Amino acid sequence: MSRSAGKAMSEIAKNLSKVRDRIAHAIKNRPICYDSVNVRLVAVGKTKPSSQIQDAYNAGQRNFGENYVNELVEKSRDDVLNEACPDIKWHFIGHLQSNKVNKITTIPNLYMIETIDSEKLANAVNKSWQRVEAKDALNVMVQVNTSGEDQKSGINPSEAHKLVDHIRQNCPSLMFKGLMTIGAMNYDLTLGPNPDFQQLIQCRKNVAEKLGLNELDIELSMGMSNDFEHAIENGSSNIRVGSTIFGARQYNTT
Repeated sequence: MSRSAGKAMSEIAKNLSKVRDRIAHAIKNRPICYDSVNVRLVAVGKTKPSSQIQDAYNAGQRNFGENYVNELVEKSRDDVLNEACPDIKWHFIGHLQSNKVNKITTIPNLYMIETIDSEKLANAVNKSWQRVEAKDALNVMVQVNTSGEDQKSGINPSEAHKLVDHIRQNCPSLMFKGLMTIGAMNYDLTLGPNPDFQQLIQCRKNVAEKLGLNELDIELSMGMSNDFEHAIENGSSNIRVGSTIFGARQYNTT
């Protein structure tokens, strides 16, 4: 192993340890009603090489998220990564177009798609997963546009229960796990609780009431590098953390 590779691995391991400590501290600050809620850390490796995914895996991380279809396909089919990380769990957390569904459902170790935002997409994923003939149903979340921004994907909060009901009633190869939101970026927490998080919490309440479900059986995927502690304190069970673990993202400017 090169000196630079060893340094990168130790740095990622150190970052992961710090994030886990912060998660543990945030869990202690939650209201008692969330005591039974486990928190899943999804390490987001967008733009990062497979070698850094392996470094995080070696430090005990198992759930990894990717925003782009082609990048997830490439990493999930990396022979070296697959051999070194046999029980990795991939989450797709980006906008998914129906014509890209078959690329996603055929990747090895796909664990969850967090961005189902229409009946059309749910149907496409369900049919594609059936063709794969997987042993278990595919975990999915419904993405909710809590900020109301046109550039953000996600279903309107008032319509979320209809999509959840459609998945549960008409998509037997999908397992509905919860609700996900991205929310407005860089919200100033000194102004009070993040309204997007509050919107998702209310959305979950509405879904549970309309469909006769237990609220805490519906996961909440909210919180990223800049606000995951606040998200946990508000009941998030799935946080998506990238740059805090892997460092600033590197984009091709050419």
